[in-house]
Amino acid sequence: MFAKLPQTLTAPFGLLTDEAKLAFRSRPQGISKLYTTRHIAETDSYWDQYFTLFDTPSDVFSLISTHDIRRALLDSPENVATLIRVVTSRLFNLVSDHTFPCTPPTSVASYATSFMKTSSTERNATKEVLNSLRVLQRVLPVVFEVEGESNAFELEVLWKKVEVDDEIVPTAPDQTPQFVIEDDDDGSDSGHGSNTQSQTPQTKRTKILPSLGEKLFTCVNDLLFCCGFSLPTKIQVDHYKINYVIWEKGVGSTTDSGPNHAYDSNKTEVLRLLLVLLSRQIYIPPAALFTHPSFYTLHVVRKTPRRDVLTLLCSLLNTVINSATTNNITIASVAGKVPYNHLLFKGDDSRTALVGMCLQVLCVLLDFQSGPARDIVSDSGDATSSSPTAQTNAFRYFLAKLHRTQDFAFILSGIIAILEQQLAISNNLLPGSKKSVPYVPETIILFWKIIELNKKFRAYLLDSDKAVDILAYLLCYSLEIKDKPQQHGLCRALSYIIQTLSAESAFGNKLSSPINIQIPTKWVSQGASHGTAGDFMITSIYSIIATTSGSLNSTYPALIIALANAAPYFKNMSVVASNRLLQLFTSFSNPLFLLSDESHPRLLFLMLEVFNSVVFHHLSDNPNLLYAIITAQKTFEELGTFTLARGLREIQRVQQIKEDQAERDRKDGPQQERESVESAHQEKLRLLKNESDPAFTIALDIESTSFSGEDLEAGLGGHEQTETRPLTSPPSESSPTTSTGTTTAASEKARGKMKARRSLSSDTINGDRMAAAGVGRNGFLPTQEWVTSWQQGLPLDTVMLVISELLPKIQNLQGGRQKANSAGAITDFLQSVTLIDVLPPAPVLYPRRFVWSDASIVWLTSLIWGGVYVHGMSPLGIWNSTSVRLFFVKHTQSQQRQITDTMSSVVGGLFSPTRQRPDRSSNQ
Repeated sequence: MFAKLPQTLTAPFGLLTDEAKLAFRSRPQGISKLYTTRHIAETDSYWDQYFTLFDTPSDVFSLISTHDIRRALLDSPENVATLIRVVTSRLFNLVSDHTFPCTPPTSVASYATSFMKTSSTERNATKEVLNSLRVLQRVLPVVFEVEGESNAFELEVLWKKVEVDDEIVPTAPDQTPQFVIEDDDDGSDSGHGSNTQSQTPQTKRTKILPSLGEKLFTCVNDLLFCCGFSLPTKIQVDHYKINYVIWEKGVGSTTDSGPNHAYDSNKTEVLRLLLVLLSRQIYIPPAALFTHPSFYTLHVVRKTPRRDVLTLLCSLLNTVINSATTNNITIASVAGKVPYNHLLFKGDDSRTALVGMCLQVLCVLLDFQSGPARDIVSDSGDATSSSPTAQTNAFRYFLAKLHRTQDFAFILSGIIAILEQQLAISNNLLPGSKKSVPYVPETIILFWKIIELNKKFRAYLLDSDKAVDILAYLLCYSLEIKDKPQQHGLCRALSYIIQTLSAESAFGNKLSSPINIQIPTKWVSQGASHGTAGDFMITSIYSIIATTSGSLNSTYPALIIALANAAPYFKNMSVVASNRLLQLFTSFSNPLFLLSDESHPRLLFLMLEVFNSVVFHHLSDNPNLLYAIITAQKTFEELGTFTLARGLREIQRVQQIKEDQAERDRKDGPQQERESVESAHQEKLRLLKNESDPAFTIALDIESTSFSGEDLEAGLGGHEQTETRPLTSPPSESSPTTSTGTTTAASEKARGKMKARRSLSSDTINGDRMAAAGVGRNGFLPTQEWVTSWQQGLPLDTVMLVISELLPKIQNLQGGRQKANSAGAITDFLQSVTLIDVLPPAPVLYPRRFVWSDASIVWLTSLIWGGVYVHGMSPLGIWNSTSVRLFFVKHTQSQQRQITDTMSSVVGGLFSPTRQRPDRSSNQ
């Protein structure tokens, strides 16, 4: 009797339904019948289990594998087509049925009651609708991935239109069915067929019905605005349960129905199916992204009625913006504030999942530009610009049309709230105690799309006091993710956003303002904690470049262009920020860096533009940068006579020094490591004093070739540069005390020696060519002609004029005063200097704006869908094990730490006193 107890409890209570689910995997009448039995009829009772068996999305994705669908497509493709038709037909019928939606349970008792009814004869229409959505989410990605004849199967099942007699489906002009509501607007578009032509009076009156794909999109829209399913029943009008109203207050709406767990969960299910339909794009190779656009996304952005576009756009946008400012207290929100809660409870609450899904759909729709959905290019004077229209991409078009100030304030405050929430997590005293906001990357992409499409919003942002805060948030997030290889694509996007903002004059005028947000101490440079936004911009960009060892080289051009765009507005730069600019310049002028890639001299050119812009526009307002430039006179002089032969010699010399040092370290052993460091420090001090050595600057530059933080600090350390050291050469045995003219003569003598060495090296062209082949990367071979082409174009004249005018005066000033007072005297002198009679007229400002190209559009599309793909891996794995072609998928197995290990690491090993230090560091 007791052996049969679980079976008897299964039927009435419905709490032990695992048996039926396991049988679906093992019995012949389960999933195996889909590919073992040919031509299953649409009326077969076999299909009923797809609507009643599953209780959660995880059930569908675990019980139906991609292998099952793929095998069915090969062995019994007609069954897959029948499955899609049966599921969609049931979905359409249920949406129009009076039994849908069922009243959602509002208490624990109601949930228990719903479980007890699973085995009864009462029909649960809401559950059937949800299972229909989930089955389509599982089947369609496998259908999309098939190559070759897959388009034929897809077009036949989802996009084939049927022509019927008009008398069979009579319609009155004022009683248009819900499914054909988009037919009213189709006449203005081309490329998808016009229904108005088919409805014109003919000898034999016929009508073309919408395809299955078109009806599916209409049904998805209806489900997103269905009272009792995704919206409260109180807003239902009469017996019409479909009510296109904006979900929450914000853009276009002043009413808010309040959050509801069941409604939020249902919206997430529908949006997930919409995202799956739009994901047809990821199965297209990048080279064919523009020529073979996705039918599904094209239909949404071009054929969706205006009312539906506006309502859906505002609903998605308001849900995202309200996410960080909601005051509703729920169990999930309270538990989320408990430290280390995410280590104990996995998964997101329904609200977080909905916000993330809204962001993903928004980013995908606002990004889409393919085929006829490309923006219209127009010539406006000297420049060309592109803009969307209602016929290309209605979502991009209507986002660009937002104009109300209160809408801009609402959007900006919401985006800042999300970024502020993420920064607060990074600035927490307990590292890792709170889970990172999961949708920050999508929020950043959405912000980029808004400032790109809506010029009025961009102007509102730059005119407000929040422009500096946005810059700080973006830079802080870049610093947070710069060491994570999987986030380097987002770092590149952030660099483009900063470049876009820096091209506006209103942005430059804000750079002299202080930063109001609390920046984490680990990202505040010494001496710059109370600096301006310009100082933080400089030090942050320096940190991004200097601490990533070249792994973020794709961000360097945009970041340096941003500095060049903002340079005319830099005022009162701190000592630290000034030295950071000079360190970047010194690193970019390194021969090994210059000769390794064809594009690297461009960065050096931009850094010289930064110095020139400061000299032309705010010379006396930046004495610290002026003094740093004068201190590095040798670097600028060497650039003026730089040749390939000399650069190769310097590279070989430094490499030889490193090899000799490594050999000495190997012989001396670890016990003499401290003595070796001290001797190296003394050698550096000796070089700093002996400025008559013409190889002085390049020797320091070579040390910073790898762009690591330690190497750059070794080049021109910020701590040492805070002191003002004499610019005249001190007395030494090899260099007697001389005047300025003698010092110049010594430099000329040094140049003469280098010229002699250069003429000697001209006899060894083959050797230089072999050395150059070892310096260039990715097959690049630097030549003297190439060096001459960019070296002669470097804008060195302005900086050299400043040095020639100010260097003698500062040397005289240093020679006539005590060293203790020389720093203040030099600063006062540089603040009062003017070179109007010496410098040429300031050139016209021409900021370099970010310009979209086909390559950049494909890259951003891949970045957005890559993020969607990663989010879809957990917990469902929506697109896993399918042949994605838009980007490359590399699966890695990451072993998670135990909770006890994490806690012991946080509290410093107090819970495990015998824990060894190497084990803890390896886990971290």
